[in-house]
Amino acid sequence: MPKIVDHEQYRKELLWKSFDLFAQKGYASITMREIAKEIGVSTGTLYHYFPNKEALFLQLIEEQAERDLSDFLAEAQDVETLPERIHTLIDFLAKNEDYFINQTLILCNFYQQQGKAIVLNNKILQTVQEKTRQELAKYLQIQDRALASFIMNVVNGLLIGRMFEGDVISYEEQGELLKKMVCQYLDNQNLKSQNLDIKNLEN
Repeated sequence: MPKIVDHEQYRKELLWKSFDLFAQKGYASITMREIAKEIGVSTGTLYHYFPNKEALFLQLIEEQAERDLSDFLAEAQDVETLPERIHTLIDFLAKNEDYFINQTLILCNFYQQQGKAIVLNNKILQTVQEKTRQELAKYLQIQDRALASFIMNVVNGLLIGRMFEGDVISYEEQGELLKKMVCQYLDNQNLKSQNLDIKNLEN
């Protein structure tokens, strides 16, 4: 009886196997032929699932974003306060530091090779970024899009800092500062809103 192949699952397996190669060699320097050889499939098989290297890479980014969010939400504690939720986020980042640093380096290499205009206008990357922002905001229970973007930028900057300074940059310390800044910002926004409501009532 012929073996039944789950093509969607097999496609995902090929994507994850290629991640380590991109991390080791960078996006620009590796070819589809080399990827196929290293992950143990024929070049024809690889092209059957992915028309070119860029398509493979972008599908990998989509798959990673989906799994990263899924893994985080599965591990995230059911906590009530915003500071606790931020702590859970930073803790997840710390536990998976090597993976996220590799992911960052690959994306930077892709940006370097493709160029700013192409990256900024790539619909897949835009969708991944927006979905990540929305899911983060939903988990943190914040409505402010700019604030969600700020937290994402802090997370990305924290990884860059750890790359160049290692343990000099403390996840715990930076997490505590992030909690204080976000909570203070939200308190100020609430106070402004309350003052505006009072002013409107007086008028």
